[in-house]
Amino acid sequence: MRIERNRVGGGRDRPLQMPMMIVTKKIKLSTKGDTDIINITAEAASAVLNSGLKNGSVAVFVPGSTGGITTVEYEPGLVEDLKTFFEKIAPKSGAYQHNIRWQDGNGYSHVRASFLGPGITVPFVDNKMLLGKWQQIVFIDFDNRPRDREIIIQITGE
Repeated sequence: MRIERNRVGGGRDRPLQMPMMIVTKKIKLSTKGDTDIINITAEAASAVLNSGLKNGSVAVFVPGSTGGITTVEYEPGLVEDLKTFFEKIAPKSGAYQHNIRWQDGNGYSHVRASFLGPGITVPFVDNKMLLGKWQQIVFIDFDNRPRDREIIIQITGE
């Protein structure tokens, strides 16, 4: 925070308020569905870098109810572990009331996405996201078919 000095006798110093800015960008993806895990760290970092903002936070969000966003160490072993984990907690072959009602076969997709959540927020300083050394942002498409997806990147800062 910058401090503005009061130049008129006897007053107190006060913080100089910087205007808060919001920049919204979109990432378009084509997925395979079926717990397709896609590293979107580079796209989020590029959005922050090109936002014109130096410090703040970036929200990464997927509209829809069969996809999720999280951070992981994006490496082949962990990618397979995640797929195995989601199959255990919400198996494709499970009995889902959603499937009975809608006949679309993706009840498991909705359950998996509900566990993961649709977005995350990451702080950034000097145009750089403050992710850990092995931490990447990933989108997971749980739907039972390939999809064209749009990820919302909203950057707030100064």
